[in-house]
Amino acid sequence: MSLKKWEKKVLKAPGAGRRVSEIERELRIAAGLAELREEAGISQRELAKRIGVSQPRVAAIERSENVTIDVLQQYVQSLGAELEVAAVKGAKKITLLAATAHRTQPVSSKASKKDAAKSVTRKSSARRPRAS
Repeated sequence: MSLKKWEKKVLKAPGAGRRVSEIERELRIAAGLAELREEAGISQRELAKRIGVSQPRVAAIERSENVTIDVLQQYVQSLGAELEVAAVKGAKKITLLAATAHRTQPVSSKASKKDAAKSVTRKSSARRPRAS
């Protein structure tokens, strides 16, 4: 069987499109993390020392295996950058985690102070497990 025929057969399988999208997302994360580290001129071993993990764990993070937002944030911040996380639905984009630079901007109006307080409350309550 030729590669083209095999590829068509695999892509016809149920859920194949979703899995391909997941793999592409993982590859984008891995490439972005490695690029950020390499641009900083830092080895995986040095980065591991900075964030208190082993070099193989840094390699796993770069392959995006079992990576939490906290780990991504430590990784990115140790290289002098900030992590941003957003949810996108259609044309709407909701920032879930803003870079520190955005969070420390002065709040000028009463309305924006209320919004900032709500944002902090949502972030802090999202980190704590709810009591049953």
